[in-house]
Amino acid sequence: MNQPNNTYSAAQSAGLSYRDAGVDIDAGDQLVENIKPYAKRTMRPEVLSGIGGFGGLVEISKKYKEPVLVSGTDGVGTKLKLAFELNIHNTVGIDLVGMSVNDILVQGAEPLFFLDYFACGKLDVPAATEVIKGIAHGCEQAGCALIGGETAEMPGMYPVGEYDLAGFAVGVVEKANIITGADIAPGDVVLGMASNGAHSNGYSLVRKIIERSESDLSAKFDGDRTLSDVIMAPTRIYVKPLLALMQSLTIKGMAHITGGGITENVPRVLPENVVADIDSTLWQMPKLFHWLREQGGVAEQEMYRTFNCGIGMVVIVSASDAEQAISQLQEAGETVHRIGMIRARNGEEHQTQVR
Repeated sequence: MNQPNNTYSAAQSAGLSYRDAGVDIDAGDQLVENIKPYAKRTMRPEVLSGIGGFGGLVEISKKYKEPVLVSGTDGVGTKLKLAFELNIHNTVGIDLVGMSVNDILVQGAEPLFFLDYFACGKLDVPAATEVIKGIAHGCEQAGCALIGGETAEMPGMYPVGEYDLAGFAVGVVEKANIITGADIAPGDVVLGMASNGAHSNGYSLVRKIIERSESDLSAKFDGDRTLSDVIMAPTRIYVKPLLALMQSLTIKGMAHITGGGITENVPRVLPENVVADIDSTLWQMPKLFHWLREQGGVAEQEMYRTFNCGIGMVVIVSASDAEQAISQLQEAGETVHRIGMIRARNGEEHQTQVR
């Protein structure tokens, strides 16, 4: 006589949990609790909900008559590989915010809120807390609210100790005040705002140069700063000084110097009939970029189309406004250089000439 089959596999009798599959819900909950006080410091009056809900609620301020939303998204790129190797996790969150808020700023937008995506194979709560503290710090610098994000623990997707980041910023600008670059004309002045270093671009080449040079990243490099300090310096966030400048004078165009360097980013804001003629002798390229050029044997023009070379944001104003713009930005703590002029374009020449 056949008997009912009451046997179960060892796995079934053990009662598998999500943690057995590699996902620790408790660790995720602990991370949320850890970051709440940092996110709270970034809140704005427009925010209607806090961290932990299914969606973040934000209203648009009544000060705008015709509000236009401006959005941007970015990551940190292979700079993260150095963060893993050096165990430096408190600056890449600032990079994440800076790459997006600086992008939407160039169209005149005031950043309202930020969302992050943190993905890993196994959640390291202390390291993740440091990353998101950095994100909150970046949001404070930009004046935008950290209203939420996603922490994805995905076993088998990432090597142990590694993670990936993506960020999403939304800002608002009065429709009549959108900066398009359409009014840029010959005779306008090109200003360059100093960067903190390589920011978050060109790091595949940076890492290749480090590998080739066999450099000691812990060695003193620039005063009391080590080479790792200089290489991992976070992206400078230009939001507050430039929003204030917009209230004082007309900014005709701005270019955030990201991937593609000075050469490829400035043309993105220029009308087709003009060229930005930039003189590289008008600012001192930081030591890091001299080191990268020498150790990597990188050609001069390749440097300008890969790295920011010390200029993190380009601002274009009329000649009559240039001195006021420089003075106001310097008073706000920025280092600013008059780096070139706008001139008429000759045929199909490239729209940024760095000499």
